[in-house]
Amino acid sequence: MKIYANMIFAFIISFIFTFATTPVVRRLAYKIGAVDIPKDKRRVHKRPTPRIGGLAIIFGFLAAVISFNDDWSRGTIAILIGVAILGVLGVIDDCKDLDAKLKFVVQIMAALVVVLFGNIRISVFSNPNVFSDNPFLILPNWASIIITVLWIVFMTNAVNFIDGLDGLAAGVSAIMSMSLVFIAMTYHEYTIAIMGVALMGSCFGFLPFNFNPAKIFMGDTGSTFLGFMLACLSVQGMFKSYAVISFAVPILMLGLPLFDATFAMIRRVLSGKSPMVADRGHLHHRLYDMGFSQKQTVFILYAISGVLGITAILLAEQRFLRAMLLLICVLIFLLIATMFGKNSFVHKIEPKPKPEEKEEEEK
Repeated sequence: MKIYANMIFAFIISFIFTFATTPVVRRLAYKIGAVDIPKDKRRVHKRPTPRIGGLAIIFGFLAAVISFNDDWSRGTIAILIGVAILGVLGVIDDCKDLDAKLKFVVQIMAALVVVLFGNIRISVFSNPNVFSDNPFLILPNWASIIITVLWIVFMTNAVNFIDGLDGLAAGVSAIMSMSLVFIAMTYHEYTIAIMGVALMGSCFGFLPFNFNPAKIFMGDTGSTFLGFMLACLSVQGMFKSYAVISFAVPILMLGLPLFDATFAMIRRVLSGKSPMVADRGHLHHRLYDMGFSQKQTVFILYAISGVLGITAILLAEQRFLRAMLLLICVLIFLLIATMFGKNSFVHKIEPKPKPEEKEEEEK
């Protein structure tokens, strides 16, 4: 019973602290020059907007975890050290626009703290080869370290990639945190559940200021923090399980930023660009360019993330058939909706015939 009370209070505290400190962080952003100026076509907003809102998200999360988390193992401490490293990096980056290579190196350092000091790593997951007699793959120590660091760094950047529309990254992260909490409770991972609830509460506390039109952005300070936390908690949770679906659950749960980042990097490499160079080819940009408004695009992606989260929960509860049926139905629906949306957009932007062309058609 205590764990449920702690989860409720952790959500309330993280929500209140984030909600209360966001206006303070907004004023601070103007003073230190952490302002996002719309200087290229990739940016959708039209006016300068402060962008270190992630500080408020981190503050709310830490307040809840320090107050209600009972497990202070090396793993928990290592995660919080990693959060501190990325928090400092994010604030400097939001003020100075640091080089991508430098950010990448610091992210690797934060991941190594979690892996080496906290001993949090992917060591066992289900065998993707369905024809194999061995249902599990046990990784050697060196491979475990490399794969875990890659997972954490990739997810850290994946959430950063989807932070392109007002309210998108915060809302999607809240939905993913919610899925994580349900799965953690199923497997009695109460520390993960507390941290997931704190993460969810801080996202909800930030959203009233971040919905379109946004008064403040979370910036790299917030997006990298959210990606880092979701990656670390997923490693602590389902990747450590010996369940056959341990590999699929976190991939589905974090599916939206994961797939978007994967295809973004593939697209950039194939076009001869660096995989870390920003562009306007992300899923949210494509939906927005199809004619959907910012709010419509954000809610569509919320729905996709929610369905992926429900599918992950069903899969974690060994309801494989229901999970697959749900996922297939939604994919079919999205395919049909996208086709109709594209046709509607093409019709909307089709140029009107000139008067002389119209006369020719009538003849």
